Amino acid sequence: MRVALAYACVVLIWATTPLGINWSNSTLSFAAAVALRMCLALAICWLALVVMRERLVQQRSDWKAFFAGAIGLYPNMLLVYWSAQFIPSGLMAVILGLYPFTAGLFTYFILKEWVFTPPRIVALALAVTGLGVIHYEHLALGSDAIYGIMGMLGSTFLFGLSSVWLKASGAAVEPLRQSTGTLLLSTPFFILSWVVTGVNIPAAIDVKSIVGVSYLAVAGSAIGGTLFFYVLKKCSMSSVSLITLMTPMMALTIGMLFNNETVTQLEFIGCIIILFSLAIYQGALRVVVKQINRLLAVGKQPVQLP
Repeated sequence: MRVALAYACVVLIWATTPLGINWSNSTLSFAAAVALRMCLALAICWLALVVMRERLVQQRSDWKAFFAGAIGLYPNMLLVYWSAQFIPSGLMAVILGLYPFTAGLFTYFILKEWVFTPPRIVALALAVTGLGVIHYEHLALGSDAIYGIMGMLGSTFLFGLSSVWLKASGAAVEPLRQSTGTLLLSTPFFILSWVVTGVNIPAAIDVKSIVGVSYLAVAGSAIGGTLFFYVLKKCSMSSVSLITLMTPMMALTIGMLFNNETVTQLEFIGCIIILFSLAIYQGALRVVVKQINRLLAVGKQPVQLP
């Protein structure tokens, strides 16, 4: 029950994160928004450890787990915030949905497990086709959105690497310590990136930026990060990857409802192709077909009167 609840919370947080990032960038630079988020999240997690009287590092191997998790934050999240300047939040979520493919790739290189069965190879080809459809319009128009798309693709690879590496480490680090250690290693680099790009805080910060940074620091990093590490520890990689099958359509809907975002016809077609490829990759279509066949088989049985 605890795992199911944590899993559901991660799905909800991931679905709302792209909009939170978009709002954070409303009046803050991308580097400032993500640096402030991580600083606040680190303070919250550290305070929680102090209250619970837990030591952050309990054995030397913990640092390896912290480092593996840190790659999922830096430079991963810096790329995500940078990309948010060019593409809507819903499209960000769809591209991040390619995470199962990158996780599968790194599963082979790190865990030496080949997860690409023939149906999954077909799914990968479909996903690339969907990305091509999304790219085509922006390339034809010379749009800056191509930068955002490429940035999100880079982020997806980094997130896949981080998750598989952390899973492979087998470190028995409690989720809160893992989240705090990950933030401790990555936050200085976010601050450094902010300094390098120019420490510029506007005189007036709008409500969207305040809400976005605060929400993502508390829900996205402190709570969401801890819950994600808990789910990653308790579930298989395939189950974790399934999260990205649920979040894209939710994120697209949230973006349209709360941020007046629009999706072009080609973008919509590309998104549908990618989501369809994810369904094939995760075996969702096979489950649906089995259920339909089962219902049809039941329907053919003669009805017996009492």
